[in-house]
Amino acid sequence: MSISDTIQGYVDGSDVVLFMKGTPVFPQCGFSSVVGQVLQHLNVKYESHNVLEDPELRDGIKVFSDWPTIPQLYVKGEFVGGCDIIKEMFESGELQQLMTNKGVETA
Repeated sequence: MSISDTIQGYVDGSDVVLFMKGTPVFPQCGFSSVVGQVLQHLNVKYESHNVLEDPELRDGIKVFSDWPTIPQLYVKGEFVGGCDIIKEMFESGELQQLMTNKGVETA
């Protein structure tokens, strides 16, 4: 199975998927920490994948999404964005609305 197939399986396997550096409990980058905190604040259940544990995943997710940075958030199979986009969407209420529109439960 290719890394693209693996990533597609992750994205298809959960409503909300975060590719990050570190884990939700121990983020290893400030940007990953911010996105994790936003999701925690919204009380969203999500699956995370630590790209630092797998160099192939770290490179592959950038190709898969055509996005150069990590973290990367997917909601119901759709790439939403990285830290700056997620933070702006959260602050404007757009992220909460996206979650509602996609049928993802939030706080």
